[in-house]
Amino acid sequence: MEQLIEQLQQNLKAQGLKPETCFEGMQWAKPLTYWDYIQTDALLNLQVQRTTLPDEMVFVMYHQVNELLFKMALWELEQLCHNPQPSTAFFTEKLDRVSRYFDILTQSFTIMGEGMQVEQYQKFRHTLAPASGFQSAQYRLIEFASTDLINLIDYRFRADIDRNTPYSHAFEHLYWQAAGKDYSTGEKSYLIRAFEGRYKEEFLRFMETYNTINVWQKFKQLPEADQLNPQLIQAMRHYDHTVNITWVMGHYNAAKKYLGDAEATGGSSWQKYMLPQYQRRIFYPALWTENELKHWGEPA
Repeated sequence: MEQLIEQLQQNLKAQGLKPETCFEGMQWAKPLTYWDYIQTDALLNLQVQRTTLPDEMVFVMYHQVNELLFKMALWELEQLCHNPQPSTAFFTEKLDRVSRYFDILTQSFTIMGEGMQVEQYQKFRHTLAPASGFQSAQYRLIEFASTDLINLIDYRFRADIDRNTPYSHAFEHLYWQAAGKDYSTGEKSYLIRAFEGRYKEEFLRFMETYNTINVWQKFKQLPEADQLNPQLIQAMRHYDHTVNITWVMGHYNAAKKYLGDAEATGGSSWQKYMLPQYQRRIFYPALWTENELKHWGEPA
């Protein structure tokens, strides 16, 4: 006990704190409880329905769980990408964690697919307009942190964009702009305008920061022998495929069940926009064969 107290005193002094003051305060501290640590009461009061339909609560909670998992993914990506020289073991550990989060997200679509009555959804969905899951900012940040920016550019415009292109110009040609932008006039839907109004400046800063430290750039820093390791390559491919095909198709199939041919709440042409073969979003194209790239996202 004396040794522990001495170590604690040294740690407090190293932080410029007075040990006696901190020790005095510890006398009055309450024992920690699970509900205080997890902030259970606050967390369980964040679910607010707009209607009286019971299944809307499932919809709200499901999307909040998604956002928590996105935050977990970003937490790991930040540690990996801001590490100046990550070891192969550290890189693999962080990649596996993020990949597992998306495995869970993909599997969770059974909650959406089987967890609501179509009739109830068709009633409460109109109260959500023009909000849309498209407007998840954390999901966009995960994309920026995962790959070189060129791989998130609408493939129709990639030939005219490179690392010297201003970020503001690249932003206007990100693949998801196609969900609500008329490229012939430049006019954008409210869905896009509201999203950009809230997050554009943050996105531009994030794009610039991760341009040279994203997951692919960190992968290229690893020893050449490790870059050729079949298990690591497969892990990279699994993450790429899960985020850009499996997860997307899970979302697409759930939307198809509940929406049919109806327009999304945000007004996007989701039937076409969401399909992987239309988006052509691939994080690590160098790790796929020419034939795999050609048939990306097509049904097996």
